[in-house]
Amino acid sequence: MPYLGIDIGTSAVKAVLVDEDQSVLAEAAVHLEVSRPRELWSEQDPALWWSATEAAVARLRTGAPEAFAAVRGIGLSGQMHGAVLLGLNQEPLRPAILWNDGRSFEEARDLAERHPDLARIVGVLPMPGFTAPKLLWLARHEPETFRATRTVLPPKDYVRLLLTGELATDMSDAAGTWWLDQAARTWSDDALAASGMDRSRMPLLIEGPEPSGFLRREVAANWGMRQGLVVAGGAGDAAAGAVGLGAINDGAAFLSLGTSGQFFVTTAGFRPAPATLVHAFSHAVPDRWFQMAALLNGASCLAWIAGLLQKDPGELLDECEATFEGPSELLFLPYLSGERSPHNDPHARGVFFGLSPAVRRRDLVQAVLEGVAFSFLDAKDSLAAAGTIVTSAGVIGGGARSQFWTRLLASALEIPLTRYRGGEKGPAFGAARLALLAVTGENPDAVCTPPQILDVIVPDHHLGEAYRSRIVRFRRLYRALREEFAEAGRAA
Repeated sequence: MPYLGIDIGTSAVKAVLVDEDQSVLAEAAVHLEVSRPRELWSEQDPALWWSATEAAVARLRTGAPEAFAAVRGIGLSGQMHGAVLLGLNQEPLRPAILWNDGRSFEEARDLAERHPDLARIVGVLPMPGFTAPKLLWLARHEPETFRATRTVLPPKDYVRLLLTGELATDMSDAAGTWWLDQAARTWSDDALAASGMDRSRMPLLIEGPEPSGFLRREVAANWGMRQGLVVAGGAGDAAAGAVGLGAINDGAAFLSLGTSGQFFVTTAGFRPAPATLVHAFSHAVPDRWFQMAALLNGASCLAWIAGLLQKDPGELLDECEATFEGPSELLFLPYLSGERSPHNDPHARGVFFGLSPAVRRRDLVQAVLEGVAFSFLDAKDSLAAAGTIVTSAGVIGGGARSQFWTRLLASALEIPLTRYRGGEKGPAFGAARLALLAVTGENPDAVCTPPQILDVIVPDHHLGEAYRSRIVRFRRLYRALREEFAEAGRAA
């Protein structure tokens, strides 16, 4: 029987149909836009998630009608850390504030200064992208909205509400709010109180493979689905990607090269290391956790330069690969939306360094690819500082389609990277697996196995050696500009 996975991403809503053997039967994606009304702001209208979900589902229904009509369960994944603010009537009070929104940097700093002990409970130092500082910002700058807020949901869970009528979230998405007691897997009353919140405004907590509710009758009728379908707890996108990749046991590691980037390692226990800025969070399956270095800028950097150059990203990658001769003479700081690991700097911005009249289009593109790769090396070193040494990893996300970019990453990281068939589907596929688990009750270890390997990209050691001096300059460039970034932020 088929299962449906829906991923509420930042740049798109993606949906996949998989059968009981976990073969992908059909897939669809519907583009989303991000609103940036002010400096540091990043927002989306939750209504757009629902309309995109319905559009993606309609495409699956058209493309695979028999399988779609036979769906037995639905799983959800989504962008983490966002704040969907609901009033008494369960309608959004304002646009959702997203994970890459940096406006609450002062509130995050205040939380860190006033509540230093909470970081070891909630798994990470407070940063502007998390949900808790956003609520402090609202209390200070939009007090009427704050007072009217009756429930705060992560993005995917607003879609759950429309699917089932239930106010619920899973452990891995709750982990990114800065309100979850990660070891106990329950809301932390102290963390909630620190940002003026309490349990009455929180959704029900469930595990990712557990049923969270049933598809509402009117939705089932509109979509042409059977009545009473189970909707699984689901997962935040990072953990859902891990489920899709089979990274649910201790030591399993992967890079996610999507709109943002993550370097993710599953752990058997809760291992906080807040001083390193590594996130220690609850996993999407019970009794497991993970450490993660989170990057705010991943494949979105390639999309950005492609937009500026008015070229297809794939065409630019092919051109860059065809002319590749070694490390670029340019350096690119990829901090278009600020950065989390390892800098915790919402004011950081993208920078090209070393431009000259001889610079060509392909030089800019290669510098962007390498800048993202160097950021992943910073992430790897942050994990090492947290006690986790990574010697090999998988790679998923849209950027993983490029063997060339993956080779640059492997060489900068000096570890082999494994690509998987369908790896770019990551979170949506993981959500479908969680739907299967919610319906069948099977053991996650039996279901969440690694997909078929596409290839293993080994590092080019000569390239890795050549990168070392550039990585030193890359890091030195950020340090030289950090105060300039801060000054620009104060002036904005």
